[in-house]
Amino acid sequence: MATTIQVSEQLKRKLDELKLYPRESYEDVIWDLLEANMELSEEMKKELERAYKDIEEGKIYSHEEVKKELGL
Repeated sequence: MATTIQVSEQLKRKLDELKLYPRESYEDVIWDLLEANMELSEEMKKELERAYKDIEEGKIYSHEEVKKELGL
């Protein structure tokens, strides 16, 4: 069952900019955004897990140590 939602003109223009082709539906545009967000969320979870593991293993560097390592 289809439904109607209201969006501002500003959001409509942004959705129009995200269309891959002129006749792409707004539903497809929104699904693409949701899928990209879910993928990013999974990737972010993995990055956080790695960061927590580094912290547990004592792999913590100060700002000065990082600058020195990078030659800044």
